[in-house]
Amino acid sequence: MSRIHSVAASALGVNRRTVLAAAGAVSLSAGVGYALHPTDSQAATAEPAAGSAAPAAARPFADKSRQTAATSPTPYTQGTTVASVAAPRGGSGYRRLGDGPGWKRVVRGELAAPRPTRVVRRTALAAFVQFTDLHLTDVQHPLRLEYLRAYDQHAWRPQEALTVPGAISLVERINALRGAPVTGAPLRFVMTTGDNTDNNARSELEWFMKVMSGGRITPNSGDPQHYEGVQNSGLTLYWQPGSATRDHDKALGFPNLEGFLAAAIREVRSPGLHLPWYSTVGNHDALPLGCYGSHGDPYLTEAAIKGKKLCDAPVADARKLRAAIKKATDPEGTGYRDFLKAHTRSMRTVTADEKRAPYTQADYLKAHLDPAHQGHGPFGHGYSTANLDAGTQYYSFRISDDVIGISLDTTDPGGHYQGSIGTAQLEWLDRTLGHDKHSYAVVFSHHTSKTMTNTRPDPARPKERRHGGAEVVSVLSSHSNVLAWVNGHIHKNAITPHRASSGGSFWEISTASHIDFPQLARVIELVDNKDGTISLFTTLVESAAPHRTDYADLTQTGLAALYRELSYNAPGRIVSFVGTEADRNTELVLKKHR
Repeated sequence: MSRIHSVAASALGVNRRTVLAAAGAVSLSAGVGYALHPTDSQAATAEPAAGSAAPAAARPFADKSRQTAATSPTPYTQGTTVASVAAPRGGSGYRRLGDGPGWKRVVRGELAAPRPTRVVRRTALAAFVQFTDLHLTDVQHPLRLEYLRAYDQHAWRPQEALTVPGAISLVERINALRGAPVTGAPLRFVMTTGDNTDNNARSELEWFMKVMSGGRITPNSGDPQHYEGVQNSGLTLYWQPGSATRDHDKALGFPNLEGFLAAAIREVRSPGLHLPWYSTVGNHDALPLGCYGSHGDPYLTEAAIKGKKLCDAPVADARKLRAAIKKATDPEGTGYRDFLKAHTRSMRTVTADEKRAPYTQADYLKAHLDPAHQGHGPFGHGYSTANLDAGTQYYSFRISDDVIGISLDTTDPGGHYQGSIGTAQLEWLDRTLGHDKHSYAVVFSHHTSKTMTNTRPDPARPKERRHGGAEVVSVLSSHSNVLAWVNGHIHKNAITPHRASSGGSFWEISTASHIDFPQLARVIELVDNKDGTISLFTTLVESAAPHRTDYADLTQTGLAALYRELSYNAPGRIVSFVGTEADRNTELVLKKHR
């Protein structure tokens, strides 16, 4: 029986019953799949009351992914990095992109030896897609920290105005995939692993929901007709695409593109994913600017929506503010508030806009529960009203007959961009894995095991202990049914084996962001090799935008192509984000423990 498991039952010590209705056969780009539509959760006692209805089973579905290699659909590599990858063309300095050779698949056997017979015996268990770190960005937001670029080049990226058309192009790519790259199995769903938005702004949350579920989006705030941000400020610190200003980026070869800013704020349309999609929260979704536990601060809330924006600051001041963020010496944003007050006279006048206000945890959940954003489901995209009632953002769900998914909330409401989880969630994770011990499990989160180092208390639960990545690894390793921990946050492709002396071993799969080059998502396939091992295939995919840009093409597709090219050439780009060959297209082998 397919279920969405309410976290409220475990977190609060009571059961909440979620009644499921099957969506019926949903026509997916990858074939026939299914979607779950949970209704609102209702509080119940530990045992169902006499006469109460038990959770309803979803309608049976044809699990076409569970076929042997001899009868499975044809592998589908078109549009993946196995077939081709964007690659620079000639010269030095600012470089154009074109079609490059695909990346080979690397077999990794650190956790189990791959046996040659697996290729002809394997059976597909499930296949799905991971999006991570979309960072949909309201680039005109008054609280943005672009001026830190004076000290840290990576603090502002020339491509940031194009996050929305870039993300839509990624949706278009997934919609075009006709099956999984190795097994050809239907793709069951897309999971986002956080930092879906950038500034914790209501404007960005609305854009995210429409990118994923479909709709018309105007990636603009403030003046409805004109861009008002750092890219028409005349400051040489930033790329000024529509003027003759000789800025720092043009000195590196960035083009002069008249009409770029008008195109960047023009309405675009997302078809929405043709698959069900689920959501995981990241620090940029939960905290203002991704690092401040300052929800409810009246000064910063007003500053977010009012008509003043700081675009420039002295290098020494930028260095101090950057250090405070990195070292977490100002987690509640008190020093940041004082910084803004000290630079009031340097602020630019812009158009005020209430849509830029920070959104709360409840706002985030309500947006997912809004029927207007249901798309191909499931209703709530993993979240339920039980989450809303309990003030939680973690849940479990059924991926297939043999596999469950678990979405964690690793953000720390106390502030700072690194993560942790509370005791209630850690214990819930342990119980959930134990309860479903006869199913394989894939765990999703935003933070990686190594970036869960922030154990600052949650202001809403000040007495609850926070737990880091090592403790999460310990819990996962104690359950032999865990296959993988899938996450993001570090904007880098990295795959790490976790070997347990007892219990189970699993793979940690971290995927690069979609804002920094190489701008990727990842397809993950789970297969039973029928030889005592399990294989996890990982295949990276780019957006549907062409590799080669046309500067005269400022359409939605042309902007998505430019988004990739600008990200490749961004000053401060971290080349290592692409990862090694062993972190990209892989086969990850595990011992089978059930």
